[in-house]
Amino acid sequence: MPVTVGLMIAILMVFVVELMNGIPLVGVGREDLPTLARLGAIVPWLVEQGEWWRLVAAMFLHIGLLHLLVNLWALYQLGYVFEAMFGSTRFVAFYFLTGVSASLTSAILREEGLSAGASGAIFGILGALIVAIRRSPVWRHEPWTKGFTQQLMGWAALNVIIGFTFPGIDNYAHLGGFVAGLLLGFIPHRLPPPPPNRMVIETEARDGASSP
Repeated sequence: MPVTVGLMIAILMVFVVELMNGIPLVGVGREDLPTLARLGAIVPWLVEQGEWWRLVAAMFLHIGLLHLLVNLWALYQLGYVFEAMFGSTRFVAFYFLTGVSASLTSAILREEGLSAGASGAIFGILGALIVAIRRSPVWRHEPWTKGFTQQLMGWAALNVIIGFTFPGIDNYAHLGGFVAGLLLGFIPHRLPPPPPNRMVIETEARDGASSP
């Protein structure tokens, strides 16, 4: 899927920039926070001062290799499914809308520290998938989609619980992106016409017989 792969490549390129600026692969410490802030992480008081570009930049920054790999894996899994089912245009629009919503929620509700990562947008795609599949005239009747959406809801609940259990996880961003995704999932999905090789046109002959 082109958009999913493109986003993953962009995130990897930004991570290389982080490494070139001295951010370690593992063991990111407090001494590295100023560098992350300079590169575009969400710092609430800086966003309040008008540095709105951080709402997008933070979506591509990651705090260490483990953070990067977890989000790349989730983006590949969910992005591939969403893009295949609902198209690249809708996917990229939802990704950035939910990602910005997640960043904004974090900037408003968090009182201190900084935040970065693609997980807010990933939670947004997760929420949009749950609602969009249930509402889709194509997918909601498929036998596998009910179990699939239940798995998605379980995965979302588990990750929210983990976020409240372990320090250092920005659950504000996760919940902000997820709620935005749920709302965007209600936008009707326009069904594209079937490809020509799947179209069947029947014409009635004058003799009363039909021919394909």
